[in-house]
Amino acid sequence: MPPLTPSDEIASPNPSPTAGSGATAWSRAMAAAHATSAHQNHPTHTLYVVATPIGNLADITLRALHVLSMCEVIACEDTRHTQQLLRAYGMDRSNAQLLALHQHNEHEAAQTVVNRLAQGQRIAYVSDAGTPAISDPGARLVAATREAGFRVLPLPGASSVTTALSASGMTGDQGFVFMGFLPSKAQERQHAVHALASESRAMVLLEAPHRIEALALALSVLDTRRVTVGRELTKQFESIDTLAASELPAWFAAKPERQRGEFALVIHDAPTAAAMGDGLRVLQLLLPELPLKTAVKLAAEISGESKNTLYDQALQLKNAKAD
Repeated sequence: MPPLTPSDEIASPNPSPTAGSGATAWSRAMAAAHATSAHQNHPTHTLYVVATPIGNLADITLRALHVLSMCEVIACEDTRHTQQLLRAYGMDRSNAQLLALHQHNEHEAAQTVVNRLAQGQRIAYVSDAGTPAISDPGARLVAATREAGFRVLPLPGASSVTTALSASGMTGDQGFVFMGFLPSKAQERQHAVHALASESRAMVLLEAPHRIEALALALSVLDTRRVTVGRELTKQFESIDTLAASELPAWFAAKPERQRGEFALVIHDAPTAAAMGDGLRVLQLLLPELPLKTAVKLAAEISGESKNTLYDQALQLKNAKAD
């Protein structure tokens, strides 16, 4: 998820530590953070992986505030963004206390972190928003830290993945698969979507605004499968809508504002075989009596299976019969 800005917030109209009542609120939050966390064990020689808000400043945890204020160094995806975030909470760290660690330098910067851990320091790592190492940098850093024999201590918090799932109404008991960002190239993305069609579990995707139309078109082949679109989650203009995959392109085109912001999408789990019946069996019953397209349409409606998948199966049945 991209960095938040003060205008993104819902519940914190005065995020700046110099903004009157807002400053008082955050000073009280910091006092509560220290009161609830100071007695806990925070070992040295440790990397603290800290989740930060995905849009609303109030979604920071008290434990995260305490750890960010006590660590000797904060490694971060973007030092400018993290400095802004820290100041919003009343923390002012020097540039020397911030270490840039992003996708382009993670290998080299991870070694710097390991060297500092060897000196007995506590180091926090934050990405621009959300939980690090989930479609954000951090995984290589964690691996390098563990390989060097140092402890990694995660601080849970905001995540667009679980936020979207919790609001999707997805009730299946099969679990879910996190897919992250699909390939940006059209052909590779199309191949990825066809692979998704065979996955019966729920899936969570992330997407940026400039690619959301292309993703919607690609996902439309999933036909009647339900998709929950979470846009600008936790921010002022948050929206959460659920519709059939086939409706996505027209839905996004209907209102330009639907294409703005950052997206987390939940592709709902496929109906169980008992609930949707056997699409192929239905096709075998309908094809002798109806035109191919009509049989496919009815089989899709009866079974809940993908119309495109059933169409391919219908062609195979027709060809097999002709042979």
